Amino acid sequence: MDEALARSLNETLLWLCAIDSPIGEEKALCDAIQERLGKLPLPSPVRRYLDSIVVPLRRKRDGSPHIVLAGHTDTVRTENGPARIEGDRIFGSGSSDMKSGLALMMALAEHRLAALQCDVTLVFYAREEGPYAENELGPVLDGDPDLSTADLAICLEPSDNKLHLGCMGSVHAHVTFRGRTAHSARPWQGESALTKAWPFIRDVAALAPEESTIDGLPYRSVTTITQARDGGRGRNVVPDTFLCNVNHRFAPDRTLEQAQNHIENLVAGRAEIVFTDLSPAALPKREHPLVEKLVAAGVRAVEPKHAWTDVARLAARGIAAVNFGPGENAQAHQKNESTSLPLVHEGFEILERFLQSTV
Repeated sequence: MDEALARSLNETLLWLCAIDSPIGEEKALCDAIQERLGKLPLPSPVRRYLDSIVVPLRRKRDGSPHIVLAGHTDTVRTENGPARIEGDRIFGSGSSDMKSGLALMMALAEHRLAALQCDVTLVFYAREEGPYAENELGPVLDGDPDLSTADLAICLEPSDNKLHLGCMGSVHAHVTFRGRTAHSARPWQGESALTKAWPFIRDVAALAPEESTIDGLPYRSVTTITQARDGGRGRNVVPDTFLCNVNHRFAPDRTLEQAQNHIENLVAGRAEIVFTDLSPAALPKREHPLVEKLVAAGVRAVEPKHAWTDVARLAARGIAAVNFGPGENAQAHQKNESTSLPLVHEGFEILERFLQSTV
């Protein structure tokens, strides 16, 4: 990569990180990206949906593939210092997850627009880090029929320039145990919801990961209690409620219904269940011809995606989708988040080679 392009990539990523965009507060960043990319000689204007935008880069309709590059603009709320570059690393909220991916999308538009040989669309969307139902990629896909013509969508989630195929599904459920209050000096007059919950907690702790192999890739289904709270009536009161948030991550060979049944069977009538978030899984597309070309473009490895991403939302719409991005997977959602600038430069070169190979 030439020095001028590398410097521009660094500056763009620093610019993105300097505009705070915690989930629910993406408007300022969306406005800034729309203004900046709206100045380019695009085939049609940028399209806005809530705090998300669709940017058409090339539209020749000459039989070449239509590639969608998608990235979320929001970040998690965690502790980070000011956006800055130190040596070959950039620090700042979202630097890895996933403003490094957004920087690739913007650099492609600003430096390679005239050289594109396939149809390319960029999607910058809000609220990915929250519940499935609030994610703005849903309204974008509903409102923009052009996206349904995509031959392949790439979610530029942090993957260390590895290709992560498919994704895990995710179900969250509130599991509430009921008891009866009493003074803690006379516990026999009540029934502790916390004590009632203990056998269930023990059962969850004893669960081993369940492995599935799909297209030669190993996926692990797991169940975890991620939050717990009692009724909070007082330190000298037998608690009459105890709530657990149960998160079941399931492999792509399972359905949402099967995932819900898993939690229901685990609870076995011992508590009330309210499902709060239902996110489907997505099968890998390992033998898709465009995926094979992306592999040939120099990705570092091909692995299963051991998390949920919007690859699942795209797959549910009949759009083949994969995960590939230059951010460091281990830095996602970390305090003092950072990522490697050489990885960002390498990711751009891989993406450029792939786009050139599609025709």
